[in-house]
Amino acid sequence: MGHDARDQHVRDQDDAALLRAHVRGEPDAFAELVRRHGPRLWAVALGVLGDREEAADAVQDAFVSALRGAARFRGEAAVTTWLHRIVVNASLDRLRRARVRRTVPLDAPAPGGDDAPRDAVERLAARGDAAADVDLEVDVRAALDRLPDHQRTALVLVDLQDLPVAEAAAVLGVAVGTVKSRCARGRAALAALLRERGLDPRAPERPAGPSGAGAGVRGAGSGAGVGAGGNRTGRRDVREGGAASRREEPAGTGVRDRLAPDPDPHDPAPHQVRPHDPRPHDPRPHDRDPRDPEEVP
Repeated sequence: MGHDARDQHVRDQDDAALLRAHVRGEPDAFAELVRRHGPRLWAVALGVLGDREEAADAVQDAFVSALRGAARFRGEAAVTTWLHRIVVNASLDRLRRARVRRTVPLDAPAPGGDDAPRDAVERLAARGDAAADVDLEVDVRAALDRLPDHQRTALVLVDLQDLPVAEAAAVLGVAVGTVKSRCARGRAALAALLRERGLDPRAPERPAGPSGAGAGVRGAGSGAGVGAGGNRTGRRDVREGGAASRREEPAGTGVRDRLAPDPDPHDPAPHQVRPHDPRPHDPRPHDRDPRDPEEVP
């Protein structure tokens, strides 16, 4: 089989077949999984962590874990769900380790206080985005950074990445009702935090800028998602190999396009990043946070 034909054969396989081929020792199979899912998984990590370098490292850690643990994949969930679970766990592990390492002076404000959004603003401002509505992106990222991890992660999966609630529940290892509750509480908290920053989550969208993305903030706290403002139809790949499915979404807070990662020539692709911490991550969901009151059947 020629090189081009072999490449096409690899691209034509679905995710489960690629994982089985990798376990059998086919050299290009796992690279195709990275190519196919790396950008989306990086967007998930970026939504959880709020830092591009940390997100790239988390995705690389996750792929190292998946590479080593592929033989243990039992097929009880889709490969995409399994990969999302690993990258979420890798991202949360990085958050927890960063908090352990952080030294807080005795007179410093408590975590989530006034300095939390300031830190997020500094991180986002360092990106040098040229969009005219970058201030809104900064405000929203700062507000997201102040949400509890379990609420932010649920919003990232459901509202930013358009995963159905059932699939987000499978990724997180919790009940569907728990994901719904986390999203509802997270949206309400996000709306309150945006109001603190002088933004009205129900305000009409501003006209779209040169990129075509609206910059409004709408619907938070009223059961709506964190997404592109106005009624929209979300699009998500739900079948192995990337077939698209569509589902109607309620009006969002107008921030999905603000937080989705734009291509950046300075950002390495996930498969080009050397693992910062190569220790494998447990692909099983983390245990529930004992502070999380939203575990419902």
